[in-house]
Amino acid sequence: MDQSDSMRDRLRALTVYPQELPRFDTDALPGDPLQLFREWLDAAIAARVLQPNAMTLATASAEGVPSARTLLLKDLDESSLWFASLSTSPKGVDIAENPHVAIVVHWREQGRQVRVTGDAVAGSREVAAADFLARRPEARARAMAGRQSEPLGDVEAEVAAARARLEAEPGYVPEAWTAYRVIPHTVEFWQAERERDQVRVRYSRAAGEWTHGFIWP
Repeated sequence: MDQSDSMRDRLRALTVYPQELPRFDTDALPGDPLQLFREWLDAAIAARVLQPNAMTLATASAEGVPSARTLLLKDLDESSLWFASLSTSPKGVDIAENPHVAIVVHWREQGRQVRVTGDAVAGSREVAAADFLARRPEARARAMAGRQSEPLGDVEAEVAAARARLEAEPGYVPEAWTAYRVIPHTVEFWQAERERDQVRVRYSRAAGEWTHGFIWP
């Protein structure tokens, strides 16, 4: 118990946020949450936040068993967020059974967080192919060789075989490689502030229209 209490005290004593935090101008909220998401992402990139494109994606199986992992945001357009993966991966299998997903993007250096709920759907084959071919050759070979989340086999032999295929077919793209787009239903923006604990704004979409309002911390 003493050790547990000591850890609790140590955690409570940690510095949570930097001295300077960006201002959340809630008097100028856009009607579309993805416009605000882009503004915050641009600000994180400009501030050189470490891996500003990292996001946690949560999926659930048909039975409702949840799973979460951190991956990279690949694109942000006017209607959706994009990521890429093998459709045979655990996340791909979950999405095939249950398209409802949740995303969290956390820019800790800025005391900011964005939470998204929505449906994940496969994008076009052309987008998936362009994403795969933009990866480094070694990354492509390992994506082809790997059976994500399954026990390791003869890794070097499998990767070598994948490299050989890529050398023979430079434009090869695995059929399972998929570019997924997440179409949001809700988007929540969370900003830490020195004067108060936090500010939260939630956007919700109904009948194709977005509404937004403040919610309790």
